[in-house]
Amino acid sequence: MSDLTLRALPGYNSFPGPLVTVIMDGVGIGPGDETDGVAQAYTPVLDELMQGELFTTLKAHGTAVGLPSDGDMGNSEVGHNALGAGRIFAQGAKLVNIALHSGDIFRGHAWRTACERAVKGSTLHFIGMVSDGNVHSHVEQLNMMLDQCVKENVQRVRVHGLLDGRDVAPKSALSFFRPLEEKLAAMSTEGRDYCIASGGGRMNVTMDRYEADWSIVEKGWQAHVLGEGRRFSSACEAIRQYYDEDPDMTDQYMDSFVVERGGKPVGTIEDGDSVILFNFRGDRAIELSRAFDEREFTAFERVRYPDVFYCGMMQYDGDADIPAHYLVEPPCIENTLSDYLCAAGVTSYAISETQKFGHVTYFWNGNKSGYINEELEKYVEIASDKITFDLRPWMKAAEITDHVIEAIAGGKFKFIRLNFANGDMVGHTGVPVSVRIAVETVDLMLRRILPVLQKAKGVALVTADHGNADCMWNEKDGVRTPMVAHTKNPVPCIIKDFSGVNTFSLCPGKEPGLANIAATLMNLLGYEAPAEYEPSLLQLQK
Repeated sequence: MSDLTLRALPGYNSFPGPLVTVIMDGVGIGPGDETDGVAQAYTPVLDELMQGELFTTLKAHGTAVGLPSDGDMGNSEVGHNALGAGRIFAQGAKLVNIALHSGDIFRGHAWRTACERAVKGSTLHFIGMVSDGNVHSHVEQLNMMLDQCVKENVQRVRVHGLLDGRDVAPKSALSFFRPLEEKLAAMSTEGRDYCIASGGGRMNVTMDRYEADWSIVEKGWQAHVLGEGRRFSSACEAIRQYYDEDPDMTDQYMDSFVVERGGKPVGTIEDGDSVILFNFRGDRAIELSRAFDEREFTAFERVRYPDVFYCGMMQYDGDADIPAHYLVEPPCIENTLSDYLCAAGVTSYAISETQKFGHVTYFWNGNKSGYINEELEKYVEIASDKITFDLRPWMKAAEITDHVIEAIAGGKFKFIRLNFANGDMVGHTGVPVSVRIAVETVDLMLRRILPVLQKAKGVALVTADHGNADCMWNEKDGVRTPMVAHTKNPVPCIIKDFSGVNTFSLCPGKEPGLANIAATLMNLLGYEAPAEYEPSLLQLQK
């Protein structure tokens, strides 16, 4: 059992109000030009806060959040892991790359079981997103597993590929699916039969999260398992046809498709088959995993529940054992900020809408579901709208703010954390007017929260988990292309102390990252951070 005892910060004076941490999801610090949705938005509150003495910027991408290189954009999963853990852990993409290049992944029980079943004559199915976005998956990881299938004499492979258009360019699917189709065709020699069997856009097919809309998973089940959906001769034909029918169609919202041969689907999932979900990120992998793993399942009518061996690239929820089988061990994150605060008896409150609820709970708490101490904590989820967020860019920010104001005024919780999803979810749509409204909505919510916190004599820490709204488009040769992915820009970190009982100053030093936040929050609550944590951004003036 780890020692979770915290030592008091010498010279610290307690303050009456709560510490409120506001995570402005997807609000980075961009170039300040016309492409920058944060700079283009009207944000008087944020502008004033960024002029304060306790303002700095944080790295929120690459090695600062445990990704393989500084060329990798950050994301909400790794960002909230770093925020809540106070340390940098090797994350999904990096862990998978290590396991693939070492060969450990191919020596594990899950891979051996899947391949042994397939070698005996059944089909090995791969389901996942086909792109190099490196947020949920990477196509090169799929390619390495396909190469291993050839080495192990797997005769029949089917790929059920999901289109990205969100962590990569919005209409880039053919640049990934065309070479994949060519690779699979080249592998189909010496009795092997490898091809793409089905697919669809990630926001419309299979990749729902937090149970926001199970019909998305159902549509994926119908295409991947049952072979039901609009039929085409190939995945590339399907993509081109959808583009031709709707020139405004972007990859992430594409409908499902099923590849047929001789009038029949080429890759339904049958008894005896093996299925590998090759996405490594957890939030959009849990629901499909449940559909395959749970015998008693009521979220939608599966019609047929094939007897398959199913495994994920990683275990997406360790507490709930989802899925039961997986290829790569997830990062083991213990002794999180929440663990320490619960051990110290600090009351906590976490809130967001559905789209980011798991980020301020599951990911913040080190990839662990549920409460750490239900007597000390309260988690509140506001149901997200089931609509493309460019059409409702304010999302549920007002409802979240209502609850936060009530929690501040109630005086029960010493530490409050919240996530405004607007900058990220609307940023992913690439609609400039909506992106600006989304950022302005967050600024308006700060204008509502801060006076209440000031009255309570509390402290605010305002930051973000990664950039997104800070780049709305890219321009080349006079042609603008919507930018719907995350950015690698730094994010703001603002501390506003309304209590006046302590005097903090920023510590000099190397460029800090998101992992420095946990120690900072501990200091603001009057505790010294554990030695293994990344150092605090603050020093208390004696």
